[in-house]
Amino acid sequence: MIKRIKRLPLYFTGLALILLLAAIICCSLTKAECFFVLNSYHSPFLDLFFSLLTNFGDGLLSILLGIVLLITKKRKKAITLLLAYAYSSLLAQILKKIFDQPRPRLYLEHLKLDYTNFVTGINLHDHHSFPSGHTTSAFAMATVLVLVHKKSKISVPCLLLATAIGYSRIYLAQHFLLDVLCGAMIGLFGALLAYNQVYIQKLFRPAKAIRRLKRLRTAEPRLQ
Repeated sequence: MIKRIKRLPLYFTGLALILLLAAIICCSLTKAECFFVLNSYHSPFLDLFFSLLTNFGDGLLSILLGIVLLITKKRKKAITLLLAYAYSSLLAQILKKIFDQPRPRLYLEHLKLDYTNFVTGINLHDHHSFPSGHTTSAFAMATVLVLVHKKSKISVPCLLLATAIGYSRIYLAQHFLLDVLCGAMIGLFGALLAYNQVYIQKLFRPAKAIRRLKRLRTAEPRLQ
């Protein structure tokens, strides 16, 4: 696992820097201050752009991509992607229920702070803000694609896409920076766990491969 991560410095170093910067901002400012700083500028183009982009983190893309990989007989990649989505999404949903934090609209209303940059057409929620499920799915998918792909040239596009999806949740007033930060970490954890199980521990081998391995182990004493 460590060797594989070291071969992808662009993605993992970039991700570490982004997470570190987000953590510093969260520690330096209040939740509301972070939200206003990161959400101070809006335009019609960005409203439309982030309204569309945020849908890539709803989990459906991960499932569809996993199905496509299964159809194209890329079984290990498909299992890794679907497991990463399942692990990270399950953990995110559990944390949402446990903490049940208010989302920006409700939170700012309680503090009696005015905010007028709500994007038209976005269905705003009021509860289960922590962590961001869309961000969790986006970073789980991005990390898996980078890990299982043989070429590192997709590292930067995957990192930028996942980061943009995470920011879209703040831009659309659905989440706070802390929600997005923790969502990214959960997605990363789910992806690493799934990759380790499939590619390192090889827990999901095809039945034929398992039978072949058993025959080889049985034949070893005879050869000696």
